[in-house]
Amino acid sequence: MSPKRRMLWPIAGHPPLAALALLTLLGCVAGDEEAPGRGGPRGGPGGGPPAMPVDVAIAISDTVRDELVAAGEIEAVQAIELRPEVDGRIVRILVREGSEVGRGAGLFKVDDAELSAQVARLEADRDLARQALERTRALLAQDAASQAEYEQAEARARSSQAELDLQQVRLDRTLVRAPFSGVVGERSVSIGDYVTSSTALVTLQTVDPQRASFAVPERYAAALSVGQRVGFEVAAVSGREFVGEVDFVDPRVELPGRTIRVKASVSNADRALQAGMFIEARLAIEVRPDAVLVPESAVVQLDAGPVVWVVGSGGQAFRRDIELGVRMPGVAEVKSGVEAGETVITAGMERLFEGAPVMPRQAIDTGAPPEAGGQPGAGGPPGAGGRPSAGTDGAPPDTMTGSGG
Repeated sequence: MSPKRRMLWPIAGHPPLAALALLTLLGCVAGDEEAPGRGGPRGGPGGGPPAMPVDVAIAISDTVRDELVAAGEIEAVQAIELRPEVDGRIVRILVREGSEVGRGAGLFKVDDAELSAQVARLEADRDLARQALERTRALLAQDAASQAEYEQAEARARSSQAELDLQQVRLDRTLVRAPFSGVVGERSVSIGDYVTSSTALVTLQTVDPQRASFAVPERYAAALSVGQRVGFEVAAVSGREFVGEVDFVDPRVELPGRTIRVKASVSNADRALQAGMFIEARLAIEVRPDAVLVPESAVVQLDAGPVVWVVGSGGQAFRRDIELGVRMPGVAEVKSGVEAGETVITAGMERLFEGAPVMPRQAIDTGAPPEAGGQPGAGGPPGAGGRPSAGTDGAPPDTMTGSGG
């Protein structure tokens, strides 16, 4: 018997087998791409959408100083325009413009020739009245004068003395003296000018200490008190911060701006501060030692309010509604919604949704100190700009300062 031959049919020539082989191949490929539990750059956990690359930062806890910022100016504690108390012609000027003088120092001399003559005459009248009184007293002791005559002589003596004292005061006032220590300003008269009690002679103002004066919106009235610390800078003295203490809070609200006038006493031993200088004052109204800070780029403003995206423990993004405090350049305070130590997304949140898988690719240092002026927090009433502090104002180096709140 001859051996049997086994025929092998090509797959291409057998349509049912070709279709089965093709389906098997596609199933293997799909199984490799969609197998449960296989994650990777092209797919999210559990076979979900792909993980989106994002930049992240860690929320930190730091000390924040909530400050009001207001424009103002330097004022002298005392400032006057000196005027003479008697009429006459200026005969001497005893002080130079711009010089410092002590209390009681002579500044101007008014012609006193007429008053000196009147004083001399009144001195003679006083002497005569005294002599008449002595004679009357002696006569009364001898019963040669009545008691009424004695009393009249005594009254004339007292009257003559009073007239002399009055004229002596007028004579003394021909020398115009400084009522307090300070700096003499520009004078308004020259030798030979005839002056009256309404003529301004010169300005005089104190220089140490000085006062920083500024206005605060009335909505902050409850936060103002004597003794608060005020820091400010002046354009004329760049790179230097001055510190003062509030010594006056106006009990009334100024109209029409509805502001409250605040003044702070500032030491000026080196005479760097001059009256009229423009200042930008920063008044600390609250200090929060355990504030939560996040990069400002992590805050997203929506119609319903500010939010941040937080990375959960499973690598997914979750949106949090937050309440903002002060905002500083590059940094924002979060009063509620985020805890210190949580990871927040700072970039790449444009296409995020609740529970979206994310792939952190860069960490931002939240504690990097800001470098320029700030803006009010969205969670509080608007105020003027604020500025961070790095220990130059007496606060610890890790203290942040801002405005608004």
